[in-house]
Amino acid sequence: MENKPTIRFMDRKTPPHIFTLIVLAGMSAIVMNMFLPSLPQMAQYFGVSNGVIALSVPLFLIVSAVLQIFIGPVSDRFGRRPVILSGIAVFLLATIGCIYSPSISMFLFFRMVQAAIAVCMVLSRAIIRDSFDQEQSASMLAYVTMGMAIVPMISPAIGGILDEFFGWHAIFWAFLVIGAALFALVWRDLGETAKPSGLTLSEQFREYPELLKSKRFWGYCLASAFSSGAFFAYLGGGPFVGSDVFGLSPKWVGIFFGAPAVGYFVGNWYTGRNARRLGVNKLILWGAIAVTAGTVLMLILFLVGLGSAVTFFGLMTFVGLGNGMVIPNATAGMLSVRPHLAGTASGLGGAIMIGGGAGLASLAVFLLKPETGAYPLILIMMFTSISAVLAILSVYRREARLAKD
Repeated sequence: MENKPTIRFMDRKTPPHIFTLIVLAGMSAIVMNMFLPSLPQMAQYFGVSNGVIALSVPLFLIVSAVLQIFIGPVSDRFGRRPVILSGIAVFLLATIGCIYSPSISMFLFFRMVQAAIAVCMVLSRAIIRDSFDQEQSASMLAYVTMGMAIVPMISPAIGGILDEFFGWHAIFWAFLVIGAALFALVWRDLGETAKPSGLTLSEQFREYPELLKSKRFWGYCLASAFSSGAFFAYLGGGPFVGSDVFGLSPKWVGIFFGAPAVGYFVGNWYTGRNARRLGVNKLILWGAIAVTAGTVLMLILFLVGLGSAVTFFGLMTFVGLGNGMVIPNATAGMLSVRPHLAGTASGLGGAIMIGGGAGLASLAVFLLKPETGAYPLILIMMFTSISAVLAILSVYRREARLAKD
């Protein structure tokens, strides 16, 4: 797109400002990351084990995955703006429920309802794809993700500090304030970017087979799912490793926990600078290799007795770096396989990615015990990263075969 449209901040008659897109994309990361250092304290509050309270991570991810199956087609049918505003409103109500939950079962229920905030992540990507071609989308997605990558750098630390001084409820009060501010921002700045599909909702859902039959869609989708799966496993098991294996306080768990976001920021910056020149496939491959290299090196250091909080969290920057290259490029690839189904592709791809992440987070929670140390988590991350390399190589093979035909 050579002639870029005029963008005026807080004017929904023009395309949304990049700040709005960054905040939309970052909101889901805030909700996933900020409360993690408080999990041991929340377990004490509700009188349950660490394993039970840790279910708040995979349950949130599972509901996010299911919702994303519907978010795409619904937004293609009714528009991005009303779906985003509705999702934020539901999130605000669920956050109030979390704050006043009298039991763990009520808290977990409202935590699952909080997953409505997934509309922000899914549709921020679709909004970008509404306006740009594949390479431009990858570049734009990278810059948006680079900006929002600051969120997981600082939100766990902020959550840990809030918990240490005010208790874990303060984190959910912060969610409420941030969510209300986001609702106001979207109301003022985000107009409608989707073109009317002309299809009924049932017809929208019947478009799924067109995507599911595409081998390129599956290649991009699985590359994203496996690469991000390493990070989602970390979300499930990282707090346990920090607090139980290395004995860190909530504040220090929060500070260390943001390590992958440093790499994520750099990976997205590199994608933003080079997506159009290098192409999405090459950047996805390099990113998947970076994740694999970090997890393999981590395993080697632990096996030779050099495992520590510094080596574990420090090498997670490689996981972040790789994901910063894989996710925006794989997302652009998924959304470009069938451009007229951008919202549906974003929702379906996100559902597969988040659903797989929920499974890996649950697996990490189940396998990690004081006697196992960090090894189950490291092995999960290593095997999923290797799978990401294989997935993008399948795209290379598919495109080479098509070039011969």
